[in-house]
Amino acid sequence: MKEQIEQRLKDLKAEFESGQTMLADLETKQAALRSTLLRISGAIQVLEELLTDAKTSDENNAHSPHPEVFLQPDKA
Repeated sequence: MKEQIEQRLKDLKAEFESGQTMLADLETKQAALRSTLLRISGAIQVLEELLTDAKTSDENNAHSPHPEVFLQPDKA
């Protein structure tokens, strides 16, 4: 009976250690994933701002009565 208890204790300790290792690995992966998602979120925000700026610029150019006023005359 004592041998069975000792074996069960040994098995449970090994399983516990394995679980702790797995948990640490998952926490590391979670941190890496959070960092990746944060970078992606930042990139999305930048691209959305660029699109908004480009759209505003296009709209301003479309409403300009004479866009050629902004051109430099040739110095020939």
